[in-house]
Amino acid sequence: MITTTMIEMALSHVNDPDLGRSLIELGMIENIAIDGKKVSFDLVLTTPACPMKKRMSDDCTNAIHEYVDREAEVCINLTSRKVEAPDPHDLMPGVKNVIVVASGKGGVGKSTVAVNLAVSLAKTGASVGLIDADIYGPSIPIMFNVSQEDVYGEQHDGKTYMQPIERYGIKLMSIGFLVDPDKALAWRGPMASNALKQLATETWWGEIDYLVVDMPPGTGDVQLTLAQTLPVTGAIIVSTPQQVALADVVRGVELFRNPNLNIPVLGFVENMAYFTPAELPDNKYYIFGKEGCKRLAEEMNVPLLGEIPLVQSIAESGDNGRPISLWSDVETSESSAFMQVAENTIREICKLK
Repeated sequence: MITTTMIEMALSHVNDPDLGRSLIELGMIENIAIDGKKVSFDLVLTTPACPMKKRMSDDCTNAIHEYVDREAEVCINLTSRKVEAPDPHDLMPGVKNVIVVASGKGGVGKSTVAVNLAVSLAKTGASVGLIDADIYGPSIPIMFNVSQEDVYGEQHDGKTYMQPIERYGIKLMSIGFLVDPDKALAWRGPMASNALKQLATETWWGEIDYLVVDMPPGTGDVQLTLAQTLPVTGAIIVSTPQQVALADVVRGVELFRNPNLNIPVLGFVENMAYFTPAELPDNKYYIFGKEGCKRLAEEMNVPLLGEIPLVQSIAESGDNGRPISLWSDVETSESSAFMQVAENTIREICKLK
């Protein structure tokens, strides 16, 4: 006869691949039910988008067959922790994780990475929001083809909040929705900082798993204020392989590691890592240098989340308002590269839990 104790002992041999501890020890197995040779239970994930969920599910089934009964019929319900009821004093009720995407300097493709990261996270089944906090150069309206959309207010808990624009299943908010796109924003630091705080905290995001924030480039007052205001889970720093860009990456890491912030750096993304001509798909040309981010990541003990190639279709897809990550991973290796960044990001966040 199969007992609950037998199942728990079998599953104690199954570890979370990232955390290196057993699922039983981590409290990830719940509601074990047994009916003859039928065994069912909940596998509680830290996030519904966990990239290792299939592996853990298969390992659980194999463990029961090996340690309990080879003929057992195993039914596993993959679930995740529910978002707790919103705290009225919480600046961003319902938002589980805030990921800031930053760069030490402009022109390295930070917004492209932020946009495609958000799309890739949504493709895993997670609920996702995206803030365009690059206040002097908002690009999300163009990259999602929502430049003509209007933002409306709605009452929640007796207060009026801005409603985000939804596109491709992602909730979007940008200063570009609120100002004349043909006029420059001549705002000093404090005014820009206050505007961004309002953009983030006075938008009704609802319950979402990941809120991606496309930060302004640099490491100045606006970046510092925003990082101090938002409940940031972790930061991603985008760079090209060039030494001049990597020097700014070091300053970016130091900003987030500052004791006043103490924000985990989830990893680096090396953009424009190499060029592959369409007619020579097996060739890689390292125009801006080779593996600069990889070496720096090893030196600073920071994960390298992925390398994004320099490909015309990535830029064109953003200009056309349909990010390349919307394409199937089978259709394009570029989409697959961004998905790898998303999966590695999820993995690093899981390690923080």
